[in-house]
Amino acid sequence: MQVQINGELEELPGDALTIADLLSRREVESPAMVMVQLNGEFVAQGQYETTRVADSDRVEFLYFMGGGAAR
Repeated sequence: MQVQINGELEELPGDALTIADLLSRREVESPAMVMVQLNGEFVAQGQYETTRVADSDRVEFLYFMGGGAAR
């Protein structure tokens, strides 16, 4: 199946991947620090294991970044 991840088209094997599978494939070290949008809708972290990704879906991984102004 073909899925757009963070703006890049990717060919993925199979047709039964979940958001959790994608995070694992991407080797995301801290999934708790990532918000995911699937076709423009945010997915709750508790649903990563059960939310399936289908052919032609758009997935965005949004990473929390720390920082601030130096004083």
